[in-house]
This record gives sequence, C-alpha cells and structure tokens, in this order.
Amino acid sequence: MAGSRGSPCCCCKLCCCCGERETRTPEELTILGETQEEEDEILPRKDYEKGRRFEVVKWTVVFAIGFCTGLVGLFVDFFVRLFTKLKYGVVEASVEECSQKGCLALSLLELLGFNLTFVFLASLLVLIEPVAAGSGIPEIKCYLNGVKVPGIVRFRTLLCKVFGVLFSVAGGLFVGKEGPMIHSGAVVGAGLPEFQSVYLRKIQINFPYFQSDRDKRDFVSAGASAGIAAAFGAPIGGTLFSLEEGSSFWNQGLTWKVLFCSMSATFTLNFFRSGIQFGSWGSFQLPGLLNFGEFKCSDSDKKCHLWTAMDLGLFVVMGVIGGLLGAIFNCLNKRLAKYRMRNVHPKPKLVRVLESLLVSLVTTVVVFVASMVLGECRQMSFSSHVRNDSYQQVRTEDVNSSMKTFFCPNDTYNDMATLFFNPQESAILQLFHQEGTFSPITLALFFVLYFFLACWTYGISVPSGLFVPSLLCGAAFGRLVANILKSYIGLSHIYSGTFSLVGAAAFLGGVVRMTISLTVILIESTNEITYGLPIMITLMVAKWTGDFFNKGIYDIHVSLRGVPLLEWETEVEMDKLRASDIMEPNLTYVYPHTRIQSLVSILRTTVHHAFPVVTENRGNEKEFMKGNQLISNNIKFKKSSILTRAGEQRKRSQSMKSYPSSELRHMCDEHIASEEAAEKEDLLQQMLERRYTPYPNLYPDQSPSEDWTMEERFRPLTFHGLILRSQLVTLLVRGVCYSENQSSANQPRLSYAEMAEDYPRYPDIHDLDLTLLNPRMIVDVTPYMNPSPFTVSPNTHVSQVFNLFRTMGLRHLPVVNAVGEIVGIITRHNLTYEFLQARLRQHYQTM
Repeated sequence: MAGSRGSPCCCCKLCCCCGERETRTPEELTILGETQEEEDEILPRKDYEKGRRFEVVKWTVVFAIGFCTGLVGLFVDFFVRLFTKLKYGVVEASVEECSQKGCLALSLLELLGFNLTFVFLASLLVLIEPVAAGSGIPEIKCYLNGVKVPGIVRFRTLLCKVFGVLFSVAGGLFVGKEGPMIHSGAVVGAGLPEFQSVYLRKIQINFPYFQSDRDKRDFVSAGASAGIAAAFGAPIGGTLFSLEEGSSFWNQGLTWKVLFCSMSATFTLNFFRSGIQFGSWGSFQLPGLLNFGEFKCSDSDKKCHLWTAMDLGLFVVMGVIGGLLGAIFNCLNKRLAKYRMRNVHPKPKLVRVLESLLVSLVTTVVVFVASMVLGECRQMSFSSHVRNDSYQQVRTEDVNSSMKTFFCPNDTYNDMATLFFNPQESAILQLFHQEGTFSPITLALFFVLYFFLACWTYGISVPSGLFVPSLLCGAAFGRLVANILKSYIGLSHIYSGTFSLVGAAAFLGGVVRMTISLTVILIESTNEITYGLPIMITLMVAKWTGDFFNKGIYDIHVSLRGVPLLEWETEVEMDKLRASDIMEPNLTYVYPHTRIQSLVSILRTTVHHAFPVVTENRGNEKEFMKGNQLISNNIKFKKSSILTRAGEQRKRSQSMKSYPSSELRHMCDEHIASEEAAEKEDLLQQMLERRYTPYPNLYPDQSPSEDWTMEERFRPLTFHGLILRSQLVTLLVRGVCYSENQSSANQPRLSYAEMAEDYPRYPDIHDLDLTLLNPRMIVDVTPYMNPSPFTVSPNTHVSQVFNLFRTMGLRHLPVVNAVGEIVGIITRHNLTYEFLQARLRQHYQTM
C-alpha cells in the first residue's frame, strides 16, 4: 500500500477508475487512511435537515391547535352571552311588568319558550352525531388510553358539539361549557394536522407529515389540554390534566409542546375577549371562559384573613363532606345512566329528545317557582374594596349588577333569583365575592335543588359539561358552612369567599376525583397562590373519601360503556398470574406467503386489528418444498430469517475479508472450509427435534376451520412478526401479489407513503370488489410486517406485561416461548381489571 500511495501512475489510474471501484465501508476507509468524499456527506446532512424541518412543522401545528382552540372558545362564549342576554332581557322585563299586573304565568311561558327551543335544537344536533352528547371527557380519556371510539374526533362531531353546547347552556340547563371545550380542543388536535375531513372531501391538501396513530394521539393530548386552558385560563393546569386524566403514553418531548399549545389557547382567547369586551386590545384581562376574580378582604375589616392555620381542620371536614356528597351524586347518576341504557336508548331517537325537553321543562318551572316563592328579600350592599384598574371595576360592577330584584321592593334583592336567574359563572362570582350574605335557608334549598337537577341533567342527549355545575353546587355548600360558622358559632374572622371556594373544590373533587391538575386549575383561576395548601388538602380528602364508596363520574361512565380502559398499575396480588394465564391461545394468523382467498376469508370472518405472521415447523420440509411453490417460499423465508451466533460470525468474517490487513484475511480463511455445509442445515429444526410431535400436513392456503382437531389448531408455529389489518386490506386493494409460477420478487412494492396514503380511514374489506382479484394469487406480506414487535415470555409476571403494554402504547403483545414459537397473544381486553380478577379467581380455584 505504501507503493500505491507513492506512485503517480497508480494514483492516476485510481482516479480514472473511481466510478467503477467497489464502495467501501467507513471502517475500510479508516484502515486505508482515506476520507469519505464530500458527496457522501450529503445524505446524512439531508436527513438532519429533514428532521429539523419536521420538528419546526410540529411546533407550528401545535401553535395552530392552540390558536384554533382559543377561537372555538371565543365563539362559544360570545354566542352563549348573546343568547343568554337576549333571553334574560325579555324575561326580566316581563317579570317586572307582570309582578304588578299579575300575569306571571305569561312570564313563565316566555321563559319556557326560550329554554325549550334552545334545548330542542341541542338535542337535534346530538341526533345527527350521537357522540357529541355529554362532556366528551370519558370518550377522550378512552381515546388517549389507546381505545378508538368511532367518530369521537371527527369534524362533524366538533360542529355538533360547539353549536349544541351553545344551545344547551343558553337553554337554562344545569350544564357547563367548559367540559365540552376539552372535547372540542381534542377534535381540533386530531383533525388539524391531517388537513382533511371525511365530510369535506373536496378539500385535499398534500401534507405528508404525522401519518401515524402516535402523532395523532400526541396532538389530541395537546388539544385536550388547550381546551381546559382556554376554559379556565389555566395553561399549566391544562397540561397536568392531560397528563393525569388523559394520556396513557407520555414522553418528555411532549410536555413542552402541550404546555406551549395550552399557552397559545389561553392567550388567544384572552387577547380577543379583552378586546371585544373592554375595547383594550392587547391588555390580556380575561384569561379564560371562567375566572374566579380576586379574593380580598374588605379594607374596613382589619380582623379578616383569607384563611388561617386553624381553618385547615374545617377544610378537612369539608373535604370529607364533599367526598360523601360526590359519592352520592355519582351513585345516583350511575343508576340514572343504567335506567337510560335499558329504557330510553333502545327506543326511537325521538324519545331522547322528549327526555331532554322534559328535563328542561322541570328545570325551568323549578327555577321560576323557587325564585318567586322561596326567595328572601335582602338589603342590597355594595363592595367597598374596589381597585383602580378597569378590570376590577368592571368585575365588581358585574357582581353588583347581577343581583336580581324579582318580587322584592326597591333597594332589596331576591337572593334565590340572584342565584337562579343569572349565568352560572355570575352566580359563582356572587357566592365568592358578594359581601351581602345569602340566607342559610336559601343556600340550603338552592344546594338541594341544584344537586338533584344537575344529577338528572348529566347524561341526557345534549352536549353538557359538569365542571361549572359542580363548582356552583359546591360553592353554595361552602357559603352555607361559612354562614353557619359566622352566625351560629361566632367565628366572625373567617372569609366567606374562601369557604365558598373550598366547598366548590370539595364537591368537584368528590365528583371527578382529580387531584394534581384540579389543584393547579383552581389556583390559576383564583390568581392566589396562598390557596394552594387548602385546595390541595381538600381535594385529597374528598378523593380518598369518595374512592371508599365508588369511582369518579368519568370512570363510571367509561365502565358503563364497556370500554377496556387500563388503569395506571395493577394490584399487587395480580403478580400471582403469568402471561400464559391471561393470553389468548386461539390464534388467527397468516403465513409470509398466503393466497388471496385465505386473506379475504380471514379478514371477512374476524375483526382483529393485527395478525401474527408464522410458519409451521414440519419434519419433512424438503419433500414439501418439491411439491408446492407456495410452501417452498414459506419454508425458504423461515430458513432465511433464523438468526444464529455461528451465522452472524460468518457474516462478519465475510465483511472482514475485504480488509487489506493480512491478519484479518488469515482470521477469515479459518471459516471458509465449513461455510457451504453449514448454510444448508436447518438449525431450528435440530432445536425442535426433541419436542417435535406429528401433526397433519396442512397447506398455508387453507383457512382455519372449526373442524380442526386440537392438534391441528394448536400446532407449533414459528413467530416472524405482526401485520396490521389495514396493511393487508391496502395490499389487496392495490393488487400487490404474484402468481404461483413467478418469484416473489415480481410482486410490486409499495412505499411507506403509499401504504399510509389512506390514513386514518383505510378501506374496509367488505367494500372490496372480489371480481377484480384472482383468489389463487399469492401475497408476500414480509416487506410490510413488523418483524420485531414487543414480545414476552409465557412466564412473565402480569405486572411486567401491564407496564410494558401501557407505557409503550401497545395494542397487541405476542407471547413467544424459548424456541421462537408463538403460544398466544395478549390484547387490551386481557389486561382489564374485570378480566384479571376473573383469571385470579380461576387461579385460586386450581391451587
């Protein structure tokens, strides 16, 4: 080599023949003392630029999701305010006039006309898209847990959800618009990165990014957090909500993107609301749809404190009561939901509309009659601690102007009407900040009426949220406790607003059983960090108390739907089970080379999402290879896919033969003599000889049959990978196959972009035109299968299986024994709490 480098002639010859010389690996170039040419560095640099461009696009899409979610919240808030102002403007004028003329029945009819019309429109929208009913949080929770709920993130669902919640809130139902904002944000997160919709087929934009379920799930997480950030002005709380209640598969890179999306939604909504309501664009004075205002003692009361250490004991007691009330609420709502599933849902859809109208009718009559009969006229008092900034002045004016004088003389207000004849957000502000006390009897009656009506309402066929009704109900409970402590026990130093806030947190925590995210959401909504400890203690106690009796409201509705939701971890006693105890041994599988008629039969007779790719372990494989090309291809693939240490060492030795070092050549020459003979041996067959049992010679173009014996159905199968249903259907639709008298190399090849072109709505096997397919053609699935999916041993503990399944976001987990045979498969159904409990009982019975 020294002579070669020193000879000009040789160098010239090398330059002339550089286009024909064999390509050398980087290791060879290092030994030769050469450097890689500049052109060889272009591809890695292109890949790096492509990765950076992908990251930039991802951050841009995350911002767009937050921006659009903020606009959705702005749209909902604007029209809810518009419809509510229109309704109450007409009704209040009628009530004031009819109070003197004695025609209050006419005022009630006017209120009924508005409410029934709005609720009827909301119910019609749910008939168009049934998954738009409710808050959508249980469905989104299922989606982020790995369960695909049909239609949950479609564009039509978003339209029905947004317009439906407008009418249901404006219709006077005890529902909130904050819960549906989470669902709306999730739909925006799912649809925006795709730039297409099944209902807007004419809009087709070529956007070759994010064509996978994992990317879509990440964007749905970001959209859900943006929804709650826009609802409460709590971007950090929204991020924690997505982590605590939503996403099952979290990663560090997702945290920043979700927080950025939440910030984008919050400040988008804040910017436009501040400009529209106050005319001060860019002032950012209204951070969310629901804001609790500033908690501050009156300047004239020197003994007042927001809370003291002595109050923590009272907060713990309130947390216990809130947990008990939440458990009662959830129990009653569960019974109502079961009744609806048995007696309402099976009937014609019109029955659901009639139920919604019945709830609206009863709610309207109760609100009107309670305000007229049960309300107490109290002396009007105005706040004295008004700050100079315009936002606080406007907020205080809103609190004072929302007091209703229905059926009361001048300079007095009706405390019951003030709570009922106002938007729920205004009623919450009244309970938090109004210095004039509400009557304890009024608060008790309001709490009881609101509790049962809100419980009845949640679950009817309208878009509805539960956050604000729970906060309002709990705020009345907390204000009642404060009034009792002040009036009957003599604790005059306590601040009623603090107890109202703690009561709201206790009841909401008892219903939804959230801790970390709800604590941060309430702190961000109050802008008061000193409330962190009372809120956290109250929520923890409420959750512990409620969990003693039943689950949270969202988990209850998830279980009623029969969704296989995975918890965060399994119980300790489940480790008595192994993977072999919970797996499904009855498999539906495909071969590496399979006829079209077999694939169509398998796909049309099963609903499995994925299929193991296997080959059979035959004792007379050489005879089979002579008689059938299809079987020969499968056996050849099995032989080529077997990995042994000796085979790997031969490959490394072959690659080292090209090195110019005499020592490396000498090492390679030692293995040349035995190379040809070793390649012809079936090493796997030698491993299996000791456990080989005879079984029928079944051809791989035969579909599974119910007539098979136990030995035929459960014969040994070597596992090679997993292939998805969507991939098999795509191969059939695109005609990817070859004939039996051809080599599999003649089969057309599809790129990844072509395989993912129909994502996320792949064609259905039942829509396939079978006349266009030759059933005797063969499909080679090996280029498209996943050759290295996650697998577990039959002896793996259930806790390890569960953690692997949940943290990696799996849908299928093959169980493979020590010699590479698949013995079963584990799906989400096999890891549900009910299934594991049943298997554990069987385990105890067989001990």
